[in-house]
Amino acid sequence: MALDELKSALPDYAKDLKLNLGSVIGNSELPQQQLWGTVLATAIASRSAIVLRALEPEARENLSPEAYQAAKAAAAIMAMNNVYYRTRHLLSDPEYGNLRAGLRMNVIGNPGVDKTDFELWSLAVSAINGCGMCLDSHEQVLRTAGVERETVQEAFKIAAVVQAVAATLDAEAVLADA
Repeated sequence: MALDELKSALPDYAKDLKLNLGSVIGNSELPQQQLWGTVLATAIASRSAIVLRALEPEARENLSPEAYQAAKAAAAIMAMNNVYYRTRHLLSDPEYGNLRAGLRMNVIGNPGVDKTDFELWSLAVSAINGCGMCLDSHEQVLRTAGVERETVQEAFKIAAVVQAVAATLDAEAVLADA
C-alpha cells in the first residue's frame, strides 16, 4: 500500500490525519534521507503492520541501504532506551540515575550514516514512545550540531501523524473484525 492508498484507507472522521499525512511527508522540507529515515523509524515505532507495510517500500526506495538499516536501528535501539530511560526518570528514587545502565548501545556512536540523521530519527521514535529524557538528550545533540528547531519540529510532527494514522487504522481493522 503506497502513501496515497494509506491516505485513502483513513475513514472520513480522520480527514485531518489524511491531510496531515500528505503534508508532513509530501511537503516536507527535510532532505530525502532525513525524511524517509524518520518515516521508516516512526512507522516501525508505531507498531502498526498496516502503516509499516504501506510506508516501508517507499522508504526503502528513497534511502540508501545504509540509511535504511540505520533507520531500522534507530527504531530498535530507541525501543530499548525509551523504556529504560523513561523508567529511570519516572522512578522517585534518584539513585537509579547513578547506576550504570550496562546495556549495549554501540549503534548510537556508529550508526553508519550521518550522526545528525540518526539523532533526528531517534528523537522522532522517542516522541512516539514518550521518553522525555531521551527527547531532551537527542534534541540537545541536534541543536548543538546546528540543527534548527524547525527541523526538530518537522521530525516530531511526522512522528505524531504516523502514530495517529497507525492508531486509527489499527482501530478500524479491529472494529471491522468485530
